Amino acid sequence: MIKDCDMIFVTVGTPQKSNGSIELSMIKKAVAVIGRVLVKSKKNPVIFIKSTVIPGTLQNVILPILEKKSGKKAGRDFGLVSNPEFLQESSAISDTKNPHAIVLGGYKTKYMKKAQNFFSNLHPNVPIIITNHQTAELIKYANNSFLATKISFVNQLANICQNIPGANIDDVARTIGLDPRIGKLFLNAGPGYGGSCLPKDVKAIMNFSSKIGVSPLFFNAVEKTNQQQIELIIKLIEKNCGNLKGKNISILGLAFKPKTEDIRDSISLKLIEKLLKKQVKVSVHDPMAIENVRKKFKNKIKYTNSISDVLKDSSCGVIMTAWPEYSKITNRDIKNMKKRIIIDSRRILNNTKLDCVYTAIGIGN
Repeated sequence: MIKDCDMIFVTVGTPQKSNGSIELSMIKKAVAVIGRVLVKSKKNPVIFIKSTVIPGTLQNVILPILEKKSGKKAGRDFGLVSNPEFLQESSAISDTKNPHAIVLGGYKTKYMKKAQNFFSNLHPNVPIIITNHQTAELIKYANNSFLATKISFVNQLANICQNIPGANIDDVARTIGLDPRIGKLFLNAGPGYGGSCLPKDVKAIMNFSSKIGVSPLFFNAVEKTNQQQIELIIKLIEKNCGNLKGKNISILGLAFKPKTEDIRDSISLKLIEKLLKKQVKVSVHDPMAIENVRKKFKNKIKYTNSISDVLKDSSCGVIMTAWPEYSKITNRDIKNMKKRIIIDSRRILNNTKLDCVYTAIGIGN
């Protein structure tokens, strides 16, 4: 199939290694296959690399593999263009149809012109940024690192609000979001950022920055602030429940965001791990992610199918993911709790008449 294509899109994953750098084995394998196919192909395709890779990867890793395996020359026999994607999980199709920008990185050859014409026709009103390979690669990391920065920034403000009686982080975030220089997106304070992109990309840019001799002081602070959110939640639980050893604690929400079963780098899982180290009896609930979590923790925690079940005999319930179901918790759901304590890391609980001790991250007590 590849040998008959005019355009080839490479979208394989680049997962994180233990040191924060990215794993390139899958993309190396993919482009090697493409290179071998090009040997017998009469086409002169444009090869788009959508996978997230650090600056220099296309020039120093991918291009040499393609040329060696194919015996052909980039710019003459085929085109190689960096085309990073900016998709959000649970809205990927919509984001593909309605991108905010198109980034094309590579040499200004006939293949780049072909790529530009393709995307101009596909998205006639969307800005197209044409640059070189390494800048296009960096743009993706800059984008995700800035989003992570906004989250850590608003979480730091939320922690300040937590210690000012009556202060409300949502009012603060909503107001500064009206400033066009700031914008309203990614200013929703919570337990920290997670998922398959932001944690990985922040660590990767930190690792890359250090390798080229630039100390990543700012990114270190962004990551440290994110990690401290979990400690804040544990302190809130301990403040309300005392010594946690042997107590039942309920976690409501396991996926890193609503409308997905994805638990990669989910803050909920990190919280569970820390609670287990404190010998806590953990019960969990999530509308979609239970089975994925079961594969990780097996019989170390209790899995439930309803909100009332996860809260039964619990000393504290912690809302971690902003599933709509959790905004509708009632007194009937909490009536069988051992202690009626709810910690709402997302501030989504709408029922102000709940018969419980209620604490929300970012709302000063």
